[in-house]
Amino acid sequence: MQTFLAAFDALPFGTVTGTVHGRHYIVVKSGFSGGVSQKLVAEELGGRDFISLNLYRTRNGALLRPCEMPEAKVIAFVLDLTPLPGPLPGSDT
Repeated sequence: MQTFLAAFDALPFGTVTGTVHGRHYIVVKSGFSGGVSQKLVAEELGGRDFISLNLYRTRNGALLRPCEMPEAKVIAFVLDLTPLPGPLPGSDT
């Protein structure tokens, strides 16, 4: 779990693009309740894959709650995600 948390925490808040095994995704990471709750949603660009998870930081440790998919899938996604530099596709900046 520590490796997953380090990779998750390294992702910026907001919207980024990235790749996982040659597939491109748009990824949104949001924080709620002063950082106690975080959400990550990713959609494959030009494909059908979708990732969604909630992460809760409690006094007893982190609780990972994938949304209707196996925990292993969201962990592998975060560990394998390589954010891409530059503007988002379709933006003017």
